Amino acid sequence: MKLGYCRVSTREQNLDLQVDALTKEGCSEIFQDQVSGVKADRPQLNKLLERLRAGDTLVVWKLDRLGRSLTDLVKLVNELNQKQVGLKSLSDPIDTTTSQGRFVFNIFASLAELERDIIVERTLAGLDAARARGRQGGRPRGLSPEAENKALAAESLYKERKLSTRQIAKRLGISTSTLYDYLRYRGVKIR
Repeated sequence: MKLGYCRVSTREQNLDLQVDALTKEGCSEIFQDQVSGVKADRPQLNKLLERLRAGDTLVVWKLDRLGRSLTDLVKLVNELNQKQVGLKSLSDPIDTTTSQGRFVFNIFASLAELERDIIVERTLAGLDAARARGRQGGRPRGLSPEAENKALAAESLYKERKLSTRQIAKRLGISTSTLYDYLRYRGVKIR
């Protein structure tokens, strides 16, 4: 069975072109979303994916209607393959129900994997270069000067035992959990 999916990003855009093409292709049911491709939640796509069974073909007018990125698209096609569901794009040379279509899609998948690997390599090289220059990544250790002052004040007020921890935190404009962090930082034994 062929099931169609179409999507437009805004309410002003029209689904007619996609619906007509999917109908002409012989889709028995067409699922339609009006949501940006950037958004992960596409309710009709989710409903369609639940409905697909082994031997079905998911048909789209264009691949960009289906995936937010090549990586997302590769992941989705792998899920479809596991369910033994084909993918056909009417505007792109992709039809995973044929050997040529699977080949073309695998080239796309390889390019996506290469892109991820290159990004990882560049990131690691950048971190190595920064370390070689003596720069350490991550959050700086310790407290900012303002936090140091509050930690000192927290220690003094806590040791006076005139105010509750809640009152001290309120006076310093911090949460009670931050107050306890400051006290531990200062080495104060908490009762």
